[in-house]
This record gives sequence, structure tokens and C-alpha cells, in this order.
Amino acid sequence: MAILFIDGSNPPLYPEWQAYVNEIGQRLVAVSPMAGDTFYFYVIDNPAVNAMAFPDGYIFVNRGLISYLRSEDELAGVIGHEIGHVVGRHAFRSNSVRRLGSIAGFVAAVLTGTGTVADLSNTAAATVASGYGREFELEADEYGARFLALAGYNPLAMIDVLHVLKDHSLFSKNVMGQPNAYHGLFSTHPKNDKRLNDAVLQSQNLLPETLSESERDFWEMMDGLVFGDEAATGLIKGETYYHGALRVVIAFPQGWDVTNTAAEVLSRSPMGATHSSISVQRLNAPSDQQTPEEYVTKTLKRDDVTEGEALEINGYSAFIGKIEVATGSARARRIGVIYKDSSVYLFRGEVGPVGDPVAFEPLWRSTLESFRAMTADDLRVANNQRIEVVLADPGDTYAELAQKVSIKSYPEETLRLINGDYPNGEPMAGDYIKIIQ
Repeated sequence: MAILFIDGSNPPLYPEWQAYVNEIGQRLVAVSPMAGDTFYFYVIDNPAVNAMAFPDGYIFVNRGLISYLRSEDELAGVIGHEIGHVVGRHAFRSNSVRRLGSIAGFVAAVLTGTGTVADLSNTAAATVASGYGREFELEADEYGARFLALAGYNPLAMIDVLHVLKDHSLFSKNVMGQPNAYHGLFSTHPKNDKRLNDAVLQSQNLLPETLSESERDFWEMMDGLVFGDEAATGLIKGETYYHGALRVVIAFPQGWDVTNTAAEVLSRSPMGATHSSISVQRLNAPSDQQTPEEYVTKTLKRDDVTEGEALEINGYSAFIGKIEVATGSARARRIGVIYKDSSVYLFRGEVGPVGDPVAFEPLWRSTLESFRAMTADDLRVANNQRIEVVLADPGDTYAELAQKVSIKSYPEETLRLINGDYPNGEPMAGDYIKIIQ
């Protein structure tokens, strides 16, 4: 089986892309020295521009990287490079295996949505993402170029991918003021790396007389792909809060005003905080084994909680209770704690001086009971920016196209980047280009 699922309840978020990447990967493996061995290929719903390989034949490609590519050959170049790491036994030769730990936990976390590559404090992920050093990265590129040629792809795509990644690096640094984290040929090669160019040119001699057909129509596949990650740092739609990286959904009472900051999510009744409010904070799990109730008494050091109840909310251990109102004008206060993964979610509720504690109670309870893990459908709702593939008309400019897209920050520069025209290029009439809607 080429694509591994943890169980039937966790199908891939993008089944067509999962199948597509697997088809390309298996085609490349078939011309490698490991033909016949089992490889597993995954598309991860992560906006980061990255891909990685584990020594047991597990290859991960982020959705974010795919969105910047422009052909099946380029996608094959990324996958071929990662296969090269496995074929070259780079994890073993670089003494990284002892730091990798168990693949099973990492794969399970990715596929079940309990974590993401960007968010996991996982030794395996950190080790692989750090790369294998220039010599092994070059060797992976040489392998990749060879596999591309033997499989009927254009090995020059390896150079094209390098340019895509280098342009993304410039954009991240000069426009966004952020470092880039691509671990492979991105971080180890200069833009015109002679050794890589020589390897690619040599690989061209391996091209078959008749090139193979593409596995699928790349541009047809690209049309409709999710772009970016609106929910990655928290997104509110109506009264529902989505957090893509943490894979959390919370539904607040209907008609309430919901806002979020880096520190908390705060909801207020239509009459304002003097009526009722509910807030949520994410905190680190305790270092020792504590139940949610013990977390309230030992870590938060609350001795004013009454009528506490330990319970399970959508599969997660939780505790809710009332807080004695000794000071202030509040008519009632509530506290709730829910454990999820390596985090504690602290809920606080308060009924203000003009609020109704009786009416507040079911709203408070339903808010906590709404806490659940994100589903694929949730992600589709939360992340609604999509790539749209169009034909460029004569005279089109990215400045004009930027006025029609849904990108909020640096739309013109982003359009140039995803179309391979960063920093100064313009669309060529008749070419397929990507816009964001």
C-alpha cells in the first residue's frame, strides 16, 4: 500500500493531491536503486514551503511548497530530492538516526490532526528539518536529477525548483522580514551552483528517446488548491473560532462578539462585558502528571472553586467549576480546563452586574462542550483562499491583478512569487498564471 492511513476515519485532506504525489513518487522510486521497496508519500496540510524524508521511506510534501511550483517536473524534482535522501541513507550516514526516534508517533500526529509539522515539538521533525549538510544535500540533488531523467521528466526542473526556493527566500527576507526554513537544496546551494548544474547536465544523457506522459494535468490540479493558512494563528468566522495549527474549534454563543489576540480569545454578550463574557487561553501542560482538576488547584493555585465536575469533552479530559465571588461587581464566575495534546485550554466565564446567571449557565456549558478537534471540513471552511488558474491576457500586469485578489498583505509581490516572476517580472500573454480568490 503506497499511502498509509492511521484508520478509516482519517482520510487525507486532499485525496487527489495525495494520489498525484504518490503516482509521481512511485514512478521515481521505480527507476531508483530501491525499486520494489515500499515508500509512503504524504501531502501535509501546512502552508510552509518545505518537504522532508525519513529513512524508512516516508516522504512528506507540504501543501505550501506545492502552491509555488509550476509543473509536474518541478514537483517531481522536489520528490526526487527527498527520495535521494532515503536512497543515500543520509540519516544513517550523518548519525541522525539515533535522534529520530519513532516515526509512528510523528506520522500519527500528522494524519490524525493532533499536530502539524510546524507546531510539533518533535525530535524527528526537528532533526530532519535541520537538513543533512551540504554534501548530502548535493548528493540528494544528484540522485534526484538522475531519477527525473530515467523516469522521463526534465532534470532541469531541479534548477527551476532551486530558483523557486531562492525567490521565496528573498521574498521572506526582504518583504516579510522572516527567515525561510526550507532544509534541502534551498539552504545549501548558491543560486547558480556549478556542481548541481553539472549533475543536471549529465543526467540529461539518461533521458529516454520517448518521454513519458505526465501523470496528470498539473494546472488542472493546481486550480482550486488552498493557498496560505488563514486559520494558522486563529481565525473567527461568525461566533466560531478556528486555529489551524492547534487543530482546535470553539463555538461561542450565537450573537456574541468574538475577538482574538495572541494571548486569548474573548467573547462578549451583545450587551457587553457588564452583562456576560467568556474567554479562553492556551497554556503549557504541567511538567508532572496532573488531572485537569489538580491543574486548577496545584498549578493555578485556586482554592475558591466550588461545585467542581471532572468530565470528558469530545474525548478530552476536562474540569469545570464555579468560583466564589468574594470581591468585585460580578454576579457569577466560572472556570473550565480542557487538556488537548501538550496544551491546557483555560476557560473563564463571568456574569457582570447586569447579567443573568441562570441564562448564562447553558451558554457557558455549551461553549465548553463545543471544544473539539478540527476536521477536514472545518479546515475547508476556515481556509477559503484558493488558487485560481487563468490565462494571462495581453497587457496584464501583476499590479492590476493584485487589485482583484483576496490577498491582504503584499498581493502584487505574492502574485509575482507564486508565478515565478519575482521580483520584477510580468505575466506573458497566453501563459497559465495563478491568482488567489
